[in-house]
Amino acid sequence: MTRPEPGGAETAARLRALGFRALAMPALVLQPRPFPIPPCRAVLLTSRAAARALPPQPPGLALLAVGEATAEAARAAGWVGAVAAGGTAEDLARLTAERLDPTAGPVLLAVGQGYALDLAADLRRRGFRVLRRIAYAATPATSVPAPVLAALRSRNGPGQVLFHSPRSAACAITLLREAGLSATLADMAALAISPRVADAARVALAPLAWREMRVAGRPSEDALLALLGPGETRQGQPEPDAVPY
Repeated sequence: MTRPEPGGAETAARLRALGFRALAMPALVLQPRPFPIPPCRAVLLTSRAAARALPPQPPGLALLAVGEATAEAARAAGWVGAVAAGGTAEDLARLTAERLDPTAGPVLLAVGQGYALDLAADLRRRGFRVLRRIAYAATPATSVPAPVLAALRSRNGPGQVLFHSPRSAACAITLLREAGLSATLADMAALAISPRVADAARVALAPLAWREMRVAGRPSEDALLALLGPGETRQGQPEPDAVPY
């Protein structure tokens, strides 16, 4: 399981509830960067990490989120009326165009450092003035946790790995390859939350290939976890391990 904290703990709890033993290897370290909100027509969010850095909601300011999980995180931060798009950046751009008048004022895109540049360009093509604010920084982890190394080097190590984002997939795979585990990864099934994440995982492991690549039918954790098998090992025997991304 390679998802960063604090979301990684939530995913691990869900995996345990499904009967898996989750090995946590956060590929990124998230550091919130609180920011003031400038005058704008609405706030746009692409992640729960950005929602956690939100200041209090100014009266009447709308918030549009990339998906329901991000909208829920914004509501938990006190932003009432947060509206969710369908789960992708393209969905959020379409929702913004449907709900807002580009001439009514700028929109604020609260994102992680280096993220959502394509979304900002899409919105500008649709006529919006976009203000970007950095809500958090995501830095690569520098080591593989000892329990993960031990499990992957064991005879009956985990056979599945979950990937939630392109960057975390690339960072996790880089760390594991540097630890000498390239062949071990190639014997595993990679479970990706979206086609973009799957592409990143394939590129990061090349020229080797995953034993199997499964891609969620929609970009949600529910759909990702639905891809889990019964907990197979590289030897094909039952094994209750899922490796959280």
